[in-house]
Amino acid sequence: MSLAVDGYVAVLTIDRAPHNHVSVELMRDLADALEAIDGERELRAVVLQAAGKNFCAGADLVSPEGVGGQGMDGINPLYTQAVRLFSAEKPIVAAVQGAAVGAGLGLALVADFRVASPDARFTANFVKLGFHPGFGITYTLPRLIGPTRAELMCLTGRRVKAEDGLAWGLVDEVAPLEDLRAAALRLAAEIAENAPLALVSTRKTLRGDLAAAVRAQTDIEFREQSILRATEDFKEGVRSVAERRAGNFRGF
Repeated sequence: MSLAVDGYVAVLTIDRAPHNHVSVELMRDLADALEAIDGERELRAVVLQAAGKNFCAGADLVSPEGVGGQGMDGINPLYTQAVRLFSAEKPIVAAVQGAAVGAGLGLALVADFRVASPDARFTANFVKLGFHPGFGITYTLPRLIGPTRAELMCLTGRRVKAEDGLAWGLVDEVAPLEDLRAAALRLAAEIAENAPLALVSTRKTLRGDLAAAVRAQTDIEFREQSILRATEDFKEGVRSVAERRAGNFRGF
């Protein structure tokens, strides 16, 4: 991950291309960076972007080197870092291209605003894995787009295109891929023109105690995920997604 500064805006770039899979280390580094930015008086807003084809293709739940390589022991520390992300004080604009899947969707929802390219796809595909949503998505997604649309995304696992996301309030602006980063920076710069103390104060009021709510929700999500990870349906879900086919689920 790298940090650059453009005027009053900090630009954080995730660089684990091509898929930018979530890891505890990456989330810790990102949380550390946001905390450092909060301590810099000259920085007033953040652009969160990613190198490569995808914004973030989620957590690797399968391979030994992935988050799920240690079973659920790798998941809880991830959520600890997720809560730290939601504790950041300064406004965040995410630039989203390609996939924002699973935990990648959760990461996109950390931001206050999402600028997306036409090829962006937002997916809560947990049920296709025989798994339960995590990263606080069961709290942050309905808060953003309403309970019915959030339930639609979580129970179907369908991909939501950028234009549909714009209509739903999941996306705030659609920009051509070649202009995506510039568009996100323009929005962040528009925010950063304003009084820094007022920005932090207003954002805090609008978001409420979001970090505490996410912490409570991830406790529930972790419990449900722990139960489902031990099922045969989870094993089948992982196989079916890897093989790009519908799962043959049996309910145990």
